[in-house]
Amino acid sequence: MRAVVQRVSRASVEVAGEVVGAIDQPGLVVLLGVTHDDTEEKAKTLAAKIWTLRILRDERSCADEQAPILAISQFTLYADTRKGRRPSWSAAAPGPVSEPLYDAFCAALESLGAKVERGRFGANMQVSLVNDGPVTLVLDA
Repeated sequence: MRAVVQRVSRASVEVAGEVVGAIDQPGLVVLLGVTHDDTEEKAKTLAAKIWTLRILRDERSCADEQAPILAISQFTLYADTRKGRRPSWSAAAPGPVSEPLYDAFCAALESLGAKVERGRFGANMQVSLVNDGPVTLVLDA
């Protein structure tokens, strides 16, 4: 499981012109990719790590600030670009595997107390955000 975590002052995601998820205060945007050997346990562990990661202002975490999280599925995080000019997506888990794990990740955050906004799995999404810092981290579980 791979997550790109960005500290933001606000963010939103649209599908076909409709806002499907948004945060209007400081928090995190999490782009989440799932690979073939990922499990629900990995999803829970990664969610806990992100919830308590001290990357907000003054070395605070989302847990400390009750800061919101916008979670967006993104299979392209597992692109392999080592050969040629066309990325290979073979390392990304297919939808029937990755969608339940994306849902488990979001549910794990919510069970920890997070306010979670979501993108729409498998949709063509337009993501808007104001990166704060900027602070961007890549986490692998």
